Amino acid sequence: MHDQSPLRAETWPMSRTCPFSPPPDYAALRERPGLPRVTGPSGRTVFVAARHEDVRAVLGDARLSSDRSHPDFPWMRVGETVFPGFRPSLIAMDPPEHGPARRAVAGEFTTRRMRELHPKVQRIVDGLLDDVLAGAEPVDLVSALAVPMAGLVLCELLGIPTSDRQEFTTDTTVLIAHDSADADRAESFRSLTAYFDALCATKMTERPEDLLGRLAGHQLFSGGESRWAMVELCVLLAVAGLETTATMTALGILALLEHPDQLALLTADPDLTPAVVEELLRFFSVAELSLVRRATADIEIAGTLVRTGEGVAALSAAANRDPAAFADPDTFDVTRDNRRHLAFGWGPHQCLGANLARLELGIVLGTLFRRIPTLRLATPRDELRYVNGSGFSVSALPVTW
Repeated sequence: MHDQSPLRAETWPMSRTCPFSPPPDYAALRERPGLPRVTGPSGRTVFVAARHEDVRAVLGDARLSSDRSHPDFPWMRVGETVFPGFRPSLIAMDPPEHGPARRAVAGEFTTRRMRELHPKVQRIVDGLLDDVLAGAEPVDLVSALAVPMAGLVLCELLGIPTSDRQEFTTDTTVLIAHDSADADRAESFRSLTAYFDALCATKMTERPEDLLGRLAGHQLFSGGESRWAMVELCVLLAVAGLETTATMTALGILALLEHPDQLALLTADPDLTPAVVEELLRFFSVAELSLVRRATADIEIAGTLVRTGEGVAALSAAANRDPAAFADPDTFDVTRDNRRHLAFGWGPHQCLGANLARLELGIVLGTLFRRIPTLRLATPRDELRYVNGSGFSVSALPVTW
């Protein structure tokens, strides 16, 4: 069994120094025997899994808890003091609560539901690109395309009335913006939860044919107390889903512009779009702070003993660059077999919105480069501003054509 003592005083999360590469220390973590230990933002020491097989083992083990309400949970979320006492719905649940709650929602993210949503997403993307083409150059595709697309798709999914969408978009934009002040973010959070509370009350009464209307008819989401569970789910979708989709949209555009050979493959063969999306997800793996667990029993992973109460962080970005799982993993190659990537996690907490994210990314990337084939960066890649926060992102993406 491997020594559990920390090898050196590392901290996590670690920052990227290149937009197209995970933190440099991730490679070294993969090469160490067992599970190394690092210090998280809470000041607690946690184990980290960096190899592909170890990350899968961590995320698939039911003895590792996701319950963030436990006083010993190795909290890793940035901004935890801004929203005290709020549980981020499904991602913080353990059995036996988690299974029924996830099954109640999972039907809203099936491939059939995504086919039904496809024309609505297409109309949203086309409308935003109409505005982009009608405006002056350069255009920031983060604020003009990535963020509003993710927000408007969420409005369609949740059945948010058109008259409410501007206020909703304003609140969510402030909430996910990396440069928002804590006071502004807290106020937007308060406003958003109050809105969702009223919206869910309406849906429970009227039962429309949309996600919230259907959930209102489910036994887990009926009654006054259960309405708050619907509100928590709405906030989870609004914050986690919106931020990651907007981020991946912007980074996906950047990667294709900076790899013209790969972009040429996409434009020559639109049927390659699903493979392009999967490679982008593997290549960036922007969201991993939710992949933190607490041991509820003594367990052994990769020859390391993790005792009850100790924390483990699964580094999906490190796993997705593991040469044992992917040949030449640091190369962006849209023709590779990337089906085993862990950008959406793994196991019982694998991202519920994976099909939705794939749908959005596929439509926006395919449509953008079809309608604006001469698209190019208006600012060199090295001069763009990148953010290392709750996830990795680019603050703005100025383009011209």
